[in-house]
Amino acid sequence: MSGVMKRMGMIFRAKANKALDRAEDPRETLDYSYQKQLELLQKVRRGVADVATSRKRLELQLNQLQGQSAKLEDQGRKALALGREDLAREALSRRAALQQQVSDLEVQHQTLQGEEEKLTLAAQRLQAKVDAFRTKKETIKATYTAAQAQTRIAESFSGISEEMSDVGLAIQRAEDKTAQLQARAGAIDELLASGALDDQSGLAKDDIQAELDRLSGGTDVELELQRMKAELAGGPSAQQQAIEGGGAAAPQDTSQQQSHPRFEK
Repeated sequence: MSGVMKRMGMIFRAKANKALDRAEDPRETLDYSYQKQLELLQKVRRGVADVATSRKRLELQLNQLQGQSAKLEDQGRKALALGREDLAREALSRRAALQQQVSDLEVQHQTLQGEEEKLTLAAQRLQAKVDAFRTKKETIKATYTAAQAQTRIAESFSGISEEMSDVGLAIQRAEDKTAQLQARAGAIDELLASGALDDQSGLAKDDIQAELDRLSGGTDVELELQRMKAELAGGPSAQQQAIEGGGAAAPQDTSQQQSHPRFEK
C-alpha cells in the first residue's frame, strides 16, 4: 500500500505540474516577480525613512541636552561669581549627568547614521537591480509575444493549430461521409442492376431487361421503316394505273360529247 500511495502521489504531482506548466504564462510570472521586487524596494525605502526619522529625533534630543548643559555651565559660572559655590557645584553636577546622556545619544546617533547609510546604499543597489530586471522583463515579454505570434502563424499555415485542426477534422468528416454516401449509392445501383434487390417503384430495370427493351424498340423501328418503304414502293404503280385507266375513258367521253351535238342537229 505504501508503494501504491507513493506512485499515486507521484502521478498526481506529475499531472499537476504538467497542468500548471500549460497554465503558466511567462509574462505574468515576470510581472509578478517585478511587483514583488517593487514591494521589497518599498520596504527598504520605508526602513531608510524610519532610521532617518530616529536619527533626526536623536539629533533633536542631543540639541536639547547640549543646550541644557550649556545653560547649567553658565549658571554654575554665575553662582561661583556670586560666591555661591554650593550652587555652582550642583549646576556642574547636573551638567555632568547631562553630558553622560549626550555621550550615549551621540553613540546611538552614530549607529543610526551608519545603519541609514547602509540601508540607503542597499536601496540604491536594489533600485538598480529592479530597473535592470524591468528592462530585461520587457525584453523577454516582447520576445515571447513575438515567438508566440510566429508559432500561431506557422501552426495556422501548417494546419496543426487547435482552430485549424478543428476545421480540418470537420472537412475530413464531411469528405468521409460524402464518400460513404457515394459508395452506398453506387452499391445500391449495382445491386438493383444485377437483380439482387427489387425496385419497389418499378422504375429501375436490370441490364438484361434494358437490353431486351432496346432490342424490342429497335425491331419496332425496323418494321415501321419497312412498311414505309413498301408504301413508297407501291405508290408510283398505283398512280400509273390510275392514269392509264383515265386515258382509256377519255376517248369514250369525247365520242359521247361529239355524238350528242349531232343528235341536237
